[in-house]
Amino acid sequence: MLANADRPAGSGRATPAVPTQRPTWEQAEGSPLPLGVTWIEDQQAFNFAVHSEHAESVALLLFSATDLVNPALTFRFDFLHNKSGRIWHCRIPIKEIGEACYYAYSVSGETVPQLHSFDPQKILLDPYAQCIFFPPDFDRELAMREGPNAGRAPLGALTGRGPTFDWAEDRTPYHESDAVIYELHVKGFTKNPNSGVDASRAGTYAGLVEKIPYLQELGITVVELMPVFQRDPQEGDYWGYMPLNFFAPHAQYASTCEEDGQHIEFKNMVKAFHQAGIGIVLDVVYNHTCEGDHKGPIYSFKGLDAAGYYMLSTDPANPYANYSGTGNTLNFGQAHVRKMVMDSLRYWKQEMHVDGFRFDLASVFSRNADGSLNWRDAPIFSEIAADPELGRLHLIAEPWDTGAYQLGRGFPGLTWLQWNGRFRDDIRRFVKGDPGMVSDLMRRIYGSDDFFPDTRADAYHAYQSVNFVTSHDGFTLYDLVAYNHKRNWKNGHNNQDGTDDNYSWNCGHEGGEGTTAAVMELRRRQIKNFCCLLFLSNGTPMFRAGDEFLNTQFGNNNPYNQDDDTGWLDWSQLPANKGVFRFFKSMIAFRKTHPALSRSRFWREDVSWYGVGATVDLSYDSHSLAFCLHGASQGDDDIYAMINAYWEELEFHVQEGTAEEWKRVVDTSLRSPDDFSHDGLPLEQARYVVAPRSIVVLLRHKKSDTRTTATADVRSIRLEPGNYSERGSR
Repeated sequence: MLANADRPAGSGRATPAVPTQRPTWEQAEGSPLPLGVTWIEDQQAFNFAVHSEHAESVALLLFSATDLVNPALTFRFDFLHNKSGRIWHCRIPIKEIGEACYYAYSVSGETVPQLHSFDPQKILLDPYAQCIFFPPDFDRELAMREGPNAGRAPLGALTGRGPTFDWAEDRTPYHESDAVIYELHVKGFTKNPNSGVDASRAGTYAGLVEKIPYLQELGITVVELMPVFQRDPQEGDYWGYMPLNFFAPHAQYASTCEEDGQHIEFKNMVKAFHQAGIGIVLDVVYNHTCEGDHKGPIYSFKGLDAAGYYMLSTDPANPYANYSGTGNTLNFGQAHVRKMVMDSLRYWKQEMHVDGFRFDLASVFSRNADGSLNWRDAPIFSEIAADPELGRLHLIAEPWDTGAYQLGRGFPGLTWLQWNGRFRDDIRRFVKGDPGMVSDLMRRIYGSDDFFPDTRADAYHAYQSVNFVTSHDGFTLYDLVAYNHKRNWKNGHNNQDGTDDNYSWNCGHEGGEGTTAAVMELRRRQIKNFCCLLFLSNGTPMFRAGDEFLNTQFGNNNPYNQDDDTGWLDWSQLPANKGVFRFFKSMIAFRKTHPALSRSRFWREDVSWYGVGATVDLSYDSHSLAFCLHGASQGDDDIYAMINAYWEELEFHVQEGTAEEWKRVVDTSLRSPDDFSHDGLPLEQARYVVAPRSIVVLLRHKKSDTRTTATADVRSIRLEPGNYSERGSR
């Protein structure tokens, strides 16, 4: 018989048998670890453990499927028996649980009015719940105001008693030089009826599996899934960057409504991707939750211990520190918050077999309890690095938050990969035609050694720069060349949301309606230029799903709440833009074929920089650059690229070898299929007229050593105004 346990009036209870042996302390009182709910098979019991430092009383509520308002069993924790340190815990045999299948907590404590916390009337979700149930009458509004919300609050499901998933023969792919990251939204990738996925699986984990052959044809080796943590289905958070919980996969992405079906479907998806040789990276949001500020709902962390989980400010009117831009910020100065994140990462690795993580607003990890930045010794980075499994995964940072920008050596995760926002902006500005960008272009192509220096003291790697031109956050690649201004009216914020710093150019006509054939041809050329620079640059390339066939969001650069044809991929654009798809596919294959491009280290003496002639024009009005990347040290061919962002044609003189040694592989000014030649077309003379706003790539078959005395490290070139070239310097 359970002490401290309440049952509804009239409920039956079996007479307990006389124990044959004294129960252990853990059997009688529960264990503080692991946190969450754990099925103990040999004891036929569930262990419950929840962290709440400042709680004065805690009650565990167990609900049956037939009554989601009145608990079938209420267990009131006795701190003298059921509390260890800051963790409340108990163990309940299955025979006492009966038909109960959901659980939650009720917590009381000293109320801090401005924090809107410790409301014992609120039903609280376990932060460690691995499966979350939303009652049919779930109501977000009730969680935002005073009063009870029983029967209308999310509940944890009692899982773990079923058969284990068969991971037999699952082999984790690991991609280094061949890594090509493809960012996609689980629902948006296949939800559109023209995706070709059966309607019953469209927009789901299972739907992604049907698109694996497409990803293989394109050449993708790593898929980065936008957030899949369970979120509030009533918040209008289509993107998924407002997590409710860090352990449960989003149930609304499952094609089945069966209990715990999302776990099985997610695991089947991961296993299928692995069989296809494709890795899975999760975009994870640990910096904040969907509970928002003091006006937001009480679902879990606020009710359990707002001051213990969240970073607080000194402003009584805005008591929650907001470095995430969403109302609250988790406090990584607290050991139990870091432990929760570490446990979550291990769960997704060990139980779900994912291959890496991309951390949203990762600078929050660097913040101390008072909000100040810990530039060198933020504890969680050491904790991740010390973990024998996590330290070997793909760890990718978005190295900023709303108040910090830590790109490169400013970020404490020394071995992490980082989203390179400077690559995005500099490449956009150069291709757009902004002046004064040649020296920055050189840095980005080279691998951004200004941010990731390979000095003896720093010893960064080129691949740590995740190079991208577009991501979910901003214009699609097509919109980047079709709109000068964002069109976010549909989001409901009077077009005030989303960045204004897009560095976009509409190629002479705003939007899609009324576009002429000439403008459309220029847009395709600019997109191929972006693609070309992305895959010619040293670093790890990433692009967003749909860019390879000109998917549009109609000028919306922040459709975070657009669960419709704005946010879904329009697969009808694929047959309409087969030529652009072919170019992306060819450039990806070209990069994989030539290890000279993607290296662990910087190119150093293997690269020679030129202009239209023998010297680089670094003047403010220059719009052209050429380089020769020698592949002998990598057992590879030589690559010669001529880049013209000027609006008139330029004649480039090839500075190495003879014309007969070179073949043209790429000319972005030509229409498909002539824009990319897999066999290469022989060069007739050692000069090439590069069309306006175009890139040409030549290939010379490998020799024992083709380097000349003209080679130079990018850092040996004086990045200051030089001689004007004859053309293209205006």
